[in-house]
Amino acid sequence: MELRHFRYFLAVGEALNFTKAAAQLRVAQPALSRQVQDLEDEIGVDLLRRSPRGVTLTAEGKLFLEEVRELLKRADESVEKVRALARGEYGELHVGYAPSPTVEILPPALTAFQKAVPRVKVLLHDLSSDELITGLQNGTLELAIMVPPAGDQTAGIEFELLRTYPLCVAMNATHPFARLKSITLEQLAAEPLVGFRRKDYPESYDGLNRIFAAIPTKPRIAVECDSASSLITEVEAGRGITLATTIFKLVAGKRLIYRPLTGTTEALAVGIARATKGDVTPAGEKFCDILRKISGKA
Repeated sequence: MELRHFRYFLAVGEALNFTKAAAQLRVAQPALSRQVQDLEDEIGVDLLRRSPRGVTLTAEGKLFLEEVRELLKRADESVEKVRALARGEYGELHVGYAPSPTVEILPPALTAFQKAVPRVKVLLHDLSSDELITGLQNGTLELAIMVPPAGDQTAGIEFELLRTYPLCVAMNATHPFARLKSITLEQLAAEPLVGFRRKDYPESYDGLNRIFAAIPTKPRIAVECDSASSLITEVEAGRGITLATTIFKLVAGKRLIYRPLTGTTEALAVGIARATKGDVTPAGEKFCDILRKISGKA
């Protein structure tokens, strides 16, 4: 029993005429009659009553016609979905991201992507850097929008730069540095800093080492946080100041005061990470193209 048997029976059952059905299917009438008979023989039930005046459906034939119509509709939909998946127009896309660094890029990219391919469901995963890398490596994530991997994280990971942001210092409104126009590395190193937890964000500490390599004094991390929201709260409460970027203003808003950092050319890089041997779907590639356009890289 094959799908063509069902299509042949559907045509005959709807036309109630072998000649019309054969013309519609563009097959010879004897061949069509034989295929429908073969179907009835295999099922073991008469689906049609044949007479010189034409054919009618038996009770079994009427039920089977409804089932065949639904089955063929489902088969056609399945084929269309698979083709749409291959075109990047259907399915699910699992994207990991770092909230603060991607606040300027990700929202407009999602809007543009959903408008372009509304049948692809984007599932976002807010994770630490280590969790993002693990997700890429084990295949639970197709892509991650994040800062560049550092150290052991780089193994088996490709990174494509999208945008860079200059560094600044964020503090609460009562901090003495709020009266300054800019802050030097030496001034920053003398203050207790609020940073991210080293275990989850090792690249943050690699960045600090690069930034402070030019001076003998090294920074002191007074408070480690597991998220941007807790970091903002700690700084706002006066537990320390933090090294941030210009886009951090979009996250913290007016809760903090920001001043430029002098004495370094380091900047925060943000881009697309993927597993070197990973399987990025056509939908994932479309999303990357949109991210490039949003970031001015396409």
